Amino acid sequence: MKTSVRVPAGAGLAALLLAAGAVGCSKDDSESPEMTPAAAVAKAAKNSEEIDSLHYRLTGKTPEEGRIKAEAEMQIKPTLAMSMKMTALDQGAEGTAEIRLVDKAMYIGGGPEAAKEMDGKRWIKFDLSGTGVDEQMNQMGSASQADKNPATESTFLTGAKDVEKVGTETVDGVKTTHYKGTVALADLEKSIGDEDEATREKREKSLEQYEKMGVDKLTMDMWVDGDDQTKQFRMRADADKGPLDMTFTFLGVNEPVKVTAPPAAEVADLAEMMKEAQQG
Repeated sequence: MKTSVRVPAGAGLAALLLAAGAVGCSKDDSESPEMTPAAAVAKAAKNSEEIDSLHYRLTGKTPEEGRIKAEAEMQIKPTLAMSMKMTALDQGAEGTAEIRLVDKAMYIGGGPEAAKEMDGKRWIKFDLSGTGVDEQMNQMGSASQADKNPATESTFLTGAKDVEKVGTETVDGVKTTHYKGTVALADLEKSIGDEDEATREKREKSLEQYEKMGVDKLTMDMWVDGDDQTKQFRMRADADKGPLDMTFTFLGVNEPVKVTAPPAAEVADLAEMMKEAQQG
């Protein structure tokens, strides 16, 4: 039995993944006259702290995997759980994957092609509660980012010194105000010390991902609805291996999320596979 599984890079970014915001009808479709672009972005970032769960769509391009699309549901509180289906559009049949996070374990499913490599089992399980987890996750590439809260990255625009209003646009039927700006990772790192411990840990984890990719600055666009919630955001950057361009659109917020583990008969446990390999 083979012990390696190829996972599309977008899976990791997506669960990163990014942005916070509520979805639905806006109470007020216009920007407050006294609200500056920087203040509007800061208010939307503050509102992201109230998110307990979210449903989002991801489209874009990653340096290694090319074009990707994904849709995911994530429960943030009281415990972390996530279900994501994604496709690397330039990789053919092997570019489709599903990721689930539940009960401190990550499951990655690859369909029929993956089953051929794992004696008929289409899921591989990574225990996130044991020792050596960091090393195992690093070997998974960007899928190791799947436990990140997408709400965190949308707040990065607050670190831009050139935030400006682009105009008003409709996103998924919701009227929004479009803002943009450029954020240097060095400036974000300096501002981390001003955050509370929980926010600081989330930002540090997200920034580490971009640093590993060789990114030094992010060009960000944010679409904020009339309830001062982020409806959509886009992140672009030049990484060591090529351009990064990801857009996250929020389809639902603070709605029930149910994630279940795959049937045991269809799961290959990485820990058991490694133990058998060592004994062999």
